[in-house]
Amino acid sequence: MFCIAIANQKGGVGKTTSAINVATALAASGHRVLLIDLDPQGNASTGLGIAQAQRERSTYDVLLDDAGLAEASVPSGIPQLDVIPATVDLSGAEIELVETSDRTHRLRRAIDRADRSWDVVLIDCPPSLGLLTINAMVAADALLVPLQCEFFALEGLSQLLNTVERIRSRFNPSLSILGVALTMYDRRNRLTEQVSADVRAVLGKVVFDTVIPRNVRLSEAPSHGLPALIYDHRCSGSEAYIALARELIQRLPREENVAA
Repeated sequence: MFCIAIANQKGGVGKTTSAINVATALAASGHRVLLIDLDPQGNASTGLGIAQAQRERSTYDVLLDDAGLAEASVPSGIPQLDVIPATVDLSGAEIELVETSDRTHRLRRAIDRADRSWDVVLIDCPPSLGLLTINAMVAADALLVPLQCEFFALEGLSQLLNTVERIRSRFNPSLSILGVALTMYDRRNRLTEQVSADVRAVLGKVVFDTVIPRNVRLSEAPSHGLPALIYDHRCSGSEAYIALARELIQRLPREENVAA
């Protein structure tokens, strides 16, 4: 069971959109996927059509040791894709856990206790470096970093890389960066091309070849409770996420790469 945290300290970079659509593409390719919604806003849950009535158990219960992964997971309606939804209660978890000695390892422990019902676990992190994101990084084998093609993205990337080094040194020495995905790519914008070139010059092959374009269908899909891959599988955004998933699969450990 390979665990990938989808993280960026900066908001609005397409993190949740990437989580939803990469999870869908991996499930479609034959992987058994669990998406853990670790953002109190619960956008990944909503984007996969998980109604509030279905959120009897949530990531809050998992972190507080009130439920295991199997108990808290619900089917998404997409074959082979399950979700552990988020509720607003999750926003209080950081305060409730602050005095516990194992507060950074709650999610890791829950994953270690779970049976191998899934091949890949994806964690949609909140857009901040708080206790929730730290839990995700401690639990993860690797990070998928969506990076918006704009000037300030480079500064945010530097901060994230520093954070990864601190997590490695203190909590999770095996944490790696699976890849950086360039999002909201606009070929008409010269700055987009410059940011892309700069990121590739610094990180090289860590950056995925596939770029995710600005695409209105990607923005529309969550309001229908559907991944873009189902809402409009022919749009440029869906095609890009399918290509990104193919690249990602090639970077998975062989035993998890069931589609290879």
